[in-house]
Amino acid sequence: MVNGIDRPLDLLNSAKGKEILVQLKDGKQFVGTLLAFDIHINVVMENTKEIENGEQSTSYGLTFLRGDTIVFVSPSAAKA
Repeated sequence: MVNGIDRPLDLLNSAKGKEILVQLKDGKQFVGTLLAFDIHINVVMENTKEIENGEQSTSYGLTFLRGDTIVFVSPSAAKA
């Protein structure tokens, strides 16, 4: 166990209310505040912004991302 992380979902649980970076299979990246997730890694984020070429391109506000489209979630690399 490292930093209180014993299982994969513990990492997401510790990131609730914090900014995360999400990379999708199609290459799109989103940054936002994690509100909720489930065992399928479906995530709900608020203040969501799409990142293209390291710059914010579009704001979406409250957003739901399907877990089967997600490649990775990074709670520590949200400053893309």
